[in-house]
Amino acid sequence: MKSLHVFSGWLYKKIGWKTVLAALAVFILFMIFVLPNAAESSRAATGTGESPDGSYLYSAQTLYEIAESYGEKGRDYYIKARFTFDVIWPLVYLFFLASVITFFLRGLKPQLLKSANLLPFGGAVFDFLENISASAVMARFPAKTPVAAELTPVFSFIKWSLIYASFGFVFLSLVIWLYLKARKKPDA
Repeated sequence: MKSLHVFSGWLYKKIGWKTVLAALAVFILFMIFVLPNAAESSRAATGTGESPDGSYLYSAQTLYEIAESYGEKGRDYYIKARFTFDVIWPLVYLFFLASVITFFLRGLKPQLLKSANLLPFGGAVFDFLENISASAVMARFPAKTPVAAELTPVFSFIKWSLIYASFGFVFLSLVIWLYLKARKKPDA
């Protein structure tokens, strides 16, 4: 636990305006140019817009149904995308979320709340675990992959919960930052 506080503190020392602006630019450009193309390529290869990565709640059975609907070429595409595009995307949102939360919470004293800058790292870790386990299911289909098929929805749920919490902390940290800035202004 101490090493997490050390890492959190290191982020507070390293992240400034330039980092936040760079993270915001990369995030926006990725959202505008890369995500739509990736979604369209996925839809063309799999024949559907449905994907376990985009679902918050689903079951192992649903994962098998998606694998079946993709067909062999769709499953091959899905696996390749998890180890190309879907390695970069978590790093992009991690960079954005961790940078923004860190920057805006910088002025806080309680260390527990300041550790919120680590939430996006959890989201990215569970995103990678989701990708690995879903890819194992896709690669072995039509054979069953019980452990991976049961864990994939759990990883997805935790991933999305941490990502949603991170975006919540972006908003909360902005409100806190604005409040602290307003408090520092001398009365007129």
